[in-house]
Amino acid sequence: MPRLKKQRGRRVLPAVNIVSPASDDEGRLRRLRRGWPVLLAMLALAPLTPARAAEQVAGTCGEPGAPSGPRIEVVVTGARKVAGNMTITLYGSRPEGFLARNGKLARQRVPMRGTQAEACFAVSAPGVYAVAVYHDENNDHDFNRTLLGMPAEGYGFSNDAPTVIGLPSFESVRFQVGPEGARVPIRLRY
Repeated sequence: MPRLKKQRGRRVLPAVNIVSPASDDEGRLRRLRRGWPVLLAMLALAPLTPARAAEQVAGTCGEPGAPSGPRIEVVVTGARKVAGNMTITLYGSRPEGFLARNGKLARQRVPMRGTQAEACFAVSAPGVYAVAVYHDENNDHDFNRTLLGMPAEGYGFSNDAPTVIGLPSFESVRFQVGPEGARVPIRLRY
């Protein structure tokens, strides 16, 4: 309910602007006619705008539908047990996507071969990538920690990036993949 206003000691209802359907349609038509030159200019200039870089895509080598670009071969060594699987995660060139919940390009869980594991990723194009791994000893698909929050399972990163205090930066784990692909050795830490 509208509030009453006081004018010269009397209470009155505020003014209401009544718009008829016909006058509203005329206003819309006027606004639409004014927008045509802008729309035409945008369409004319669209071919001149630079194309965005292709989004990075990855899959497992040999998998149907995997990209036909370079291959990244990841070799993880130094496992203290032969049990469980190695979880190997590939990240693209976006620093904000590294170790983020939805930032990965691809993930593989591969069986151990002795104290090492290997995985192959097919990527869509040469570029900058990063890899993070952990040894899922109990095969629960989770990176387990101690009561103090320290890693209870082996882990590692591309470039064997150090983790003295906290996680490594994207700058320290990133590596370049050329048209011929790349081999990424990673030694586990416990």
